[in-house]
Amino acid sequence: MFLWLSMVAECAPFSVLICMNFDIFFSISQTPDTSGHIPSETEMFANFLDQAEKADELGFGVGWVAQAHLSTEVQKQNSKPVVPHYPGEVGLCTDFFQVATAMFARTKKMEVGSAVMSILASGGPIPQAERVGSFLALHGMNPEEKRRLHIGFSAGRFEFMARPYGIVPRDAVEEAAWPALRGQIFAEASEIFLRLLNGEVISSEMIGKTILTRDNFRSEEDWQNVQDAVMEMHSLSQAPESITIPSRYDFEEIKTIPQEWRRELLNLVLGSHDVNLQIEVNKWAPVQVFNLSITPPHIIEQTHKRMSENYHSSGGSWTRDMMPRTIMVFVNDEEGLTDDERSLAAKEEARAALTTYWHALEGTIDPAKVERATDNAVIGNVHEVAEQIIERFHPEDRLMCWFDFFNHDSQRVQRNMEAFMTKVAPAINGGSE
Repeated sequence: MFLWLSMVAECAPFSVLICMNFDIFFSISQTPDTSGHIPSETEMFANFLDQAEKADELGFGVGWVAQAHLSTEVQKQNSKPVVPHYPGEVGLCTDFFQVATAMFARTKKMEVGSAVMSILASGGPIPQAERVGSFLALHGMNPEEKRRLHIGFSAGRFEFMARPYGIVPRDAVEEAAWPALRGQIFAEASEIFLRLLNGEVISSEMIGKTILTRDNFRSEEDWQNVQDAVMEMHSLSQAPESITIPSRYDFEEIKTIPQEWRRELLNLVLGSHDVNLQIEVNKWAPVQVFNLSITPPHIIEQTHKRMSENYHSSGGSWTRDMMPRTIMVFVNDEEGLTDDERSLAAKEEARAALTTYWHALEGTIDPAKVERATDNAVIGNVHEVAEQIIERFHPEDRLMCWFDFFNHDSQRVQRNMEAFMTKVAPAINGGSE
């Protein structure tokens, strides 16, 4: 992995030595906002690109784009819908590389990232590695190009998006082991993905094998169910202590092309809290880690310690800004209001958006969950938002700011972005710009 280069808000002279970094997250989520409005797909993409241009002008470091696959609306008709109550589409970015091309074409300084790309969907880790190389071969043709492509990758949040690509249990043993096995499939895919990006020639015989033990399961009962399935399938009289699962990806020697692309323009970020996987992927390449603003502080610090000890040597020394942290921003700096009125309005806007979200996700409104989510966002006028960030985050953190959360008023979203970068960011980093 390569060092983050973008510094977003300039620190006031002699005030602080290190600035907090600010990225931006674009959800492109075509769901009803708090007023019930759903824009057309064309409106959604137009608003997104306008916001990307604005973010570039304001100095956000990386524009991270949520990636989805297949229709959320249609999956509600499946036998096992994942989000049965979610109205509309959770995201319209189904081909990150085409979206990234458009973003680079319309911006000058901002880098672009996927948050996150599933390497189990869209054909799996092999074609996904090909797409990365192909994109960067073209993106890096100009020797003056310095903006990097940040590939955040994961198994995917919603399982239905990977099922059509064969990520389903293949027998009774895999059915019993599935909650744990799916994570192991992602580990197998990650090794394939990273080694192909390294330019290696590999075959499935060279990839680490999936061996399940008690440690892979949350309870003794879960492990016992898998052991029972193995005993029945193979007519065994004694429960096995370990279970070897056949490779999910079976292939002879391959190498992706093109190969002569500038690897300094690629930054990799893992979207997984699996401690062992965070260490394992760094055996193949420098891979950073995503984290959520709702993650407990002790987990954050444990992750930083673990990564400082295990981050791949070719990526340099681990620094805190290598772990982007998601944060929902509800800031109100609208004209004609006092600071107290802005504070109250921001709180109401946040509560309305979060209530809409939980209703969409679960079909019910749990006031406790709305309250917890409110506690984990930053909400208020510009002074309050700055104070909350200073209180909750380390001054060397990188925040991935989410402004378009259930908000389709693009002009208002852009005003919030501007208020944040011209008033909140300078206050956090020690002075006005």
